[in-house]
Amino acid sequence: MTAETLIVAEDLTIYSGATPLVKPIGFTLGRERVALVGESGSGKSLTARALMGLLAPGLHLQARQLQVVGRDALTLNEKRWSQLRGSELAMVMQDPKYALNPTRTIGWQVEEPLRLHHKLSRAERREKVAETLAAVGLPQPVQLMTRYPHQLSGGMGQRVMLAIALIADPQMLIADEPTSALDHEMRDRVLALIRRLVEERNMGLLLISHDLQQVAEHCERVMVMYKGQLLDSLPAAELPYATHSYTRTLWACRPSKATHGRLLPVLDRAALERELAHD
Repeated sequence: MTAETLIVAEDLTIYSGATPLVKPIGFTLGRERVALVGESGSGKSLTARALMGLLAPGLHLQARQLQVVGRDALTLNEKRWSQLRGSELAMVMQDPKYALNPTRTIGWQVEEPLRLHHKLSRAERREKVAETLAAVGLPQPVQLMTRYPHQLSGGMGQRVMLAIALIADPQMLIADEPTSALDHEMRDRVLALIRRLVEERNMGLLLISHDLQQVAEHCERVMVMYKGQLLDSLPAAELPYATHSYTRTLWACRPSKATHGRLLPVLDRAALERELAHD
């Protein structure tokens, strides 16, 4: 594991009881922008939650190796995970309506990681909250700190969650479908913002999505999952020329002006299943 490598997973498997939901997969993540894509139910979010130590009760993982920002994640207890989450490893969830606490002000929620992980005075914390809200493109941050989640639009709520994730200066950001609750124009804006902030802060990014074309322009590398398996990994620039049949179909199946009036490609699942069984 090099100094620039933030996550190493070898033979990572996630189980529900004795049933593997994510089959042995392996990858490394550094200070780069990587997308993990696939259909709903492919295991993307489970993999992300495993990297955060946030698997639901009843699920467990096994791995030959799982290193997370220099720690052996297989030996971390809940106290160690709590110290790691927010400070060096942060996650942005899908929908601010469910992820933000409706009873707490925006300022209180953005400040919480600083209270947990940094020894700063109250004035210093409030100053950093205002700076971070401004950094994610929110106007009048001081006034915004007194407002509640229900007073924000979806795009503003998503930026608040990004501020919460970034305020303690983590090394790795995991964004799990961070734009799924937004309209198309706002999705592009938020993804561009995430990309800019990750680049400015020299962080690693794992972006979970089902939309291959949308994440391609914001990430350097793409990993493709299907039914709990990691089928493909390639540079984002090579997606139009992907050789794997599943990756090619994901890339080509999105409607656009260029495909107007034409039938979109459909995945031959039977052929893919035969290919996977042969492997």
